[in-house]
Amino acid sequence: MSGSGGAVSRRTADRSGEALADPSFVLSRGVVMLFAVACGAAVANVYFSQPLLVTMGHDLSMSPSLVGGVVTLTHVGYGLGLFFLVPLGDMVDRRRLIVVQLLLLVLALAVVAAAPTAAMLLLGMAATGLLAVVTQTLVAFAASLAPPAGRGRVVGLVTSGVVTGILLARTVSGLLADLAGWRSVYLASASLTALLALVLHRVLPRHGDTPPATLRYGRLLRSTITLFAREPLLRIRALFGLLVFAAFSTLWSSVALPLSEAPYFLSHSAIGALGLVGVAGALAATAAGRLNDRGLSRRTTGIALALLTASWLPLSFTRDSLWALVLGVILLDLAVQAVHVTNQTLIYALHPDAGSRLIGGYMVFYSIGSATGAIAATSLYTVAGWGAVCALGAAFSCLGLALWAFTRHSTPDPVVPGAASCDTP
Repeated sequence: MSGSGGAVSRRTADRSGEALADPSFVLSRGVVMLFAVACGAAVANVYFSQPLLVTMGHDLSMSPSLVGGVVTLTHVGYGLGLFFLVPLGDMVDRRRLIVVQLLLLVLALAVVAAAPTAAMLLLGMAATGLLAVVTQTLVAFAASLAPPAGRGRVVGLVTSGVVTGILLARTVSGLLADLAGWRSVYLASASLTALLALVLHRVLPRHGDTPPATLRYGRLLRSTITLFAREPLLRIRALFGLLVFAAFSTLWSSVALPLSEAPYFLSHSAIGALGLVGVAGALAATAAGRLNDRGLSRRTTGIALALLTASWLPLSFTRDSLWALVLGVILLDLAVQAVHVTNQTLIYALHPDAGSRLIGGYMVFYSIGSATGAIAATSLYTVAGWGAVCALGAAFSCLGLALWAFTRHSTPDPVVPGAASCDTP
């Protein structure tokens, strides 16, 4: 590899068993930013619907509980994609896989945009979630193209695209819906996705990233399950992921309901702008990463889960004060992102050679938690109101804190190389 040019030299395989890229390909900063934009655009499709639920329900005559199924099925599809589609990146050419998934995602978005009935909408949302996992394949591809010395920087930049996509999704969808209706959100996304598929087809290397032929699809799926059976830390961290994202989804899948009613009657764009408050979550991710590098992963998890539990107190005053809502959102997003980053850091340290399968399996639990929170919150709001929704979110948070208290001594966290061991057992 040339020092400043960034050309990626070809070898048979790196230590993870993954073939490296075409020697003629140069991973420039512009290409890295293209990866980041594609990741953000893909993952945003999972979150576009949250400020639009009320309007979707009115347009297609859906009951409140059925409206909750929009978010739930999107996350269920995403969870299935994490387990069944992401491993394909370890056995086929990633460039071809990414382009095919993006084109299929265009079709799914078109189905959503044109849906004449609730059934077609739900089918399109499930397919959208399933195919949005192309984000994980893009991250893995970017990492494989990066020189070892600069891999962390590349993955960090690409992951920033994921965070930005999540944070901006609600704002963008709210603005577009106010300007041209909720269907315009998915038409615009389909157009952008098609453009990205064309650009990535032209820019990404054609060959050289295909892993060794010894990898088989069934073996990859079985190995993911085997890792869960063998690693107690993975199981515990997956449960943390499930509970914190159930709390996260409890808020974000239902907060549009009280804000669109008296006394606020907020517009789509105003509700969507609330997602910008989640920028604090990105800041928390940076701080949590630094704390993990210092060997403070367990302490970081405990503090974050305590903050997550406390966030539901100001959130319960949403109908009385938007400032209380903003404070609660900041605390909740800080806490969820801190736990999520800590989880991923510790899981990667278990088996770096199986990183994609470990994270894919962990993210399945993320999707289960998100789907559970969404359907439970919207159904509970219908029968018991916002106070009951906040009690549900607090219950998920308290379960996470209790799990941390009961397991923090029984399963030591892996030591981060070069870090001082600051956490007490």
